[in-house]
Amino acid sequence: MDANQVGYVHEPTFEDTKQILDNAISFKPRRQIIILFSGGEPTIAPHFLESVAYAKKIGFYRILAATNGIRYAEDIEFCKAAKEAGQHGVYLQFDGTSEEKNKHRGVGNLFDVKLKAIENLASVGIKVTLVTTIVNTINNDAIGDIVKFAAQNIDKVQTIAFQPVSFTGRDEDVSDDVRIQQRYTLAGMTHDLKDQLDGTLQPLRDWFPLSSYSAFTSVMDMLQGADAPWGWSSCNCHPNCGIFTLIVVNKKTSAMTSLFDFFNYEQFMKDVATITDTARGKKLTMAQLAMAIMRNYDASNAPDGFPVSQILNLFKPSSADSNSDRNDRMKAQPKDDSEDMWRVLCVEGMWFQDLFNYDFRRTEMCVIPYGTQEGEISFCAYNTGVGWRQIVEEMNKTASLAEWYKDNGRHAVYASGKQVPNIAKTRSLSLPVIAKVLAEDLDKPAVTPYLVEEESNTVGV
Repeated sequence: MDANQVGYVHEPTFEDTKQILDNAISFKPRRQIIILFSGGEPTIAPHFLESVAYAKKIGFYRILAATNGIRYAEDIEFCKAAKEAGQHGVYLQFDGTSEEKNKHRGVGNLFDVKLKAIENLASVGIKVTLVTTIVNTINNDAIGDIVKFAAQNIDKVQTIAFQPVSFTGRDEDVSDDVRIQQRYTLAGMTHDLKDQLDGTLQPLRDWFPLSSYSAFTSVMDMLQGADAPWGWSSCNCHPNCGIFTLIVVNKKTSAMTSLFDFFNYEQFMKDVATITDTARGKKLTMAQLAMAIMRNYDASNAPDGFPVSQILNLFKPSSADSNSDRNDRMKAQPKDDSEDMWRVLCVEGMWFQDLFNYDFRRTEMCVIPYGTQEGEISFCAYNTGVGWRQIVEEMNKTASLAEWYKDNGRHAVYASGKQVPNIAKTRSLSLPVIAKVLAEDLDKPAVTPYLVEEESNTVGV
């Protein structure tokens, strides 16, 4: 977000980073404090692994990195080192399921890089969230394919975070014509996904504000008790900040069903609020919660073979193990193969603000601050330049990391279509590939396109 603002980039030292982390975790009471190392590309920072290890040491609940995936694809040993240091997951830049949809990033084989990164990360146990910036007329026509890709690889991909473009940083001076052409909304996203997924997701039935889940976190805190090491994860952001839905996936067939097609989430949230307000003790609260789940579960609309026990596992309270998520709970100690067949894919939409849609109320309720050497700054306030340019000017007066680069060299830059070397075709991921059937008879239509499932990203002709 600092790009093109002051002519150069501030690079915090390891001591700077430690201070930022110390400040961020100093507040009490604590909820599940999560750190997302960002950038630029955080993995090329000379002290990235040391910073991850330090964050783990001082008690961050989960440690993530927003990344293009190149370093994770290049070096499995780097993935292992990141996991050993304490990294829980990545937010992987993922613009589509083809080289064509990723080529604007300037890397010739970037989609192959993404696939290799996912494979490497999954092999060491680092969770993967796909992060897609949606730009109207650029890639909004292919977001359904991303959901299908995630469903087909549900044991490697946990979540999709769709982010409609916000015109900040390099793009804050975009022309009106381009802005109007490329502007995209969360409402548009829900309708595009409905069309591209053949109605699996319905705009008015299946999407809820991210903040609605906070009603559930209160009852989780009650069940865990005052002695729990962490409060339950809470997202009290403004209702307009983001939306989410949950998709039940059959891991053997990749068939998708909206959870909210057979589970009344809206009524469940109301029931949970009532349970929290009555505060009748741990055992009775657990019984009430189980009854609320059963009350709102519609077995007649559930996928064939889907057990109600998996709904219970989905909402099972636990904050003791930071590496455990909903799918870990769903596959833990299944009674039979039918229970281990199901996973849940979370699809989120988060529309960050820019100068053209700024809302101060959203900023007041921000739950994602930037940690800086000058303190913590609301995410959208920082992105739009509200009060931070002077801070950047002051920070850039400090020493740079020029000496480190002089001794160790700079990382390779892959631009203008240059390929990342030594990235082989990935065979363990499933993705839809366009194939063409050539007519044997010249009197027939020459080409008929259709979709087939391949175990590689090699296009069959």
